Amino acid sequence: MTASSREEAQSIIDAAVESRTAACAQISGPISSTYWWQGEIQRDEEFLILMKTTKERLDDLVEVVRSAHSYDTPEIVAVPIEGGLADYLNWITEETAVSSPDA
Repeated sequence: MTASSREEAQSIIDAAVESRTAACAQISGPISSTYWWQGEIQRDEEFLILMKTTKERLDDLVEVVRSAHSYDTPEIVAVPIEGGLADYLNWITEETAVSSPDA
């Protein structure tokens, strides 16, 4: 996803990681974005956000991001993880697991 400023990106990341809907996240940028919006070409400087979560937690992460984001229609896309270091992938699952009320 993208955000309009580094501060907003950090705020979104903080909300996602604190809610345990993302195990970790990175901010990259600034980047230059060109896109159609409301019938016109827009050009903006934005900050790219990458977050790691599980398929099971994706809907929860989307809800957290929508609540924290200033855009009416934030760019939220999910890219499947096809593979990786098993220990790292297990860590993502563990860090985003929904805790039981008795835990």
